[in-house]
Amino acid sequence: MHPQRKQRLLIILFILVVTGLAAGLLGYALKENINLFYPPADIAAGKAPTGKSIRAGGMVQEGSVQRASDSLVTRFVVTDFSATVTVEYEGILPDLFAEGEGVVASGKLGEDGIFYATEVLAKHDETYMPPEVSDALEKSAASRAAQQEKGSL
Repeated sequence: MHPQRKQRLLIILFILVVTGLAAGLLGYALKENINLFYPPADIAAGKAPTGKSIRAGGMVQEGSVQRASDSLVTRFVVTDFSATVTVEYEGILPDLFAEGEGVVASGKLGEDGIFYATEVLAKHDETYMPPEVSDALEKSAASRAAQQEKGSL
């Protein structure tokens, strides 16, 4: 093999190895920061990982909001009308947060089954529903309809 051709081949191989290594490191870094959405039905079924950063969302169940009198800790229940998950959040809730309204919470699911939120997002007007929450509620309704249909057979 000609020395110049051999040198070009080594340069190309070096570039390919460095590019592959960079892509691998980038993929690993992004995997650690991914934040997946889980509806309450998936969390109740045990499909959501514990101790990892995830998002959970649904409707705030009527009568479930409990505020601590001595701190900013708030507990409430999020439902997709087929399952529920208890959420605990310490901080100031958004102005549009209310019972019967859609929310998306970011945080970690504890071993005790309680979702410990670090951020709570409420819908920004009375007609908007976050796409993840809307999809989860539609799937839950379809699942309930299928269960009722099976039960009536």
